[in-house]
Amino acid sequence: MIAKVTDGLGGRMEGVRHILTLRVYYEDTDFSGFVYHASYLRFMERARTEILRAIEFDHRRLWDEKREGFVVRRMTIDYLRPAMMDDVIAVTTTAEDVKAASLVLRQTVTRDDDVLVAATAQCAYLRDGRPARMPDRMRREMMRTE
Repeated sequence: MIAKVTDGLGGRMEGVRHILTLRVYYEDTDFSGFVYHASYLRFMERARTEILRAIEFDHRRLWDEKREGFVVRRMTIDYLRPAMMDDVIAVTTTAEDVKAASLVLRQTVTRDDDVLVAATAQCAYLRDGRPARMPDRMRREMMRTE
């Protein structure tokens, strides 16, 4: 997906995909000027938070009011090409598999038409630290098709 500097703070929904546009800053890079590998984890975490906001759920509110929310159980990440300082990148997030208490999210980080990073995040929904069914509306919104 192409990054758009006009996306605003929370990114944008395109059908079932959420796209978060970010600029790479000095703090995101290593000594070589390339994005440090762990920075991509932060970028993808922000995108997972923003897709929830886009479907009108808020991590903080879920935790404060109900002591529930998502945790990442497992991630697989392929680093394909580097991003550099000042690049404008897009993190695209799509739900691949949605179950009652878990989901699998596919995330890609792109610069223009180049895929830089491809990842899959397996997430569990917890209430008071134990697996729980996610809210029905959340599950429906994550499962919607184009």
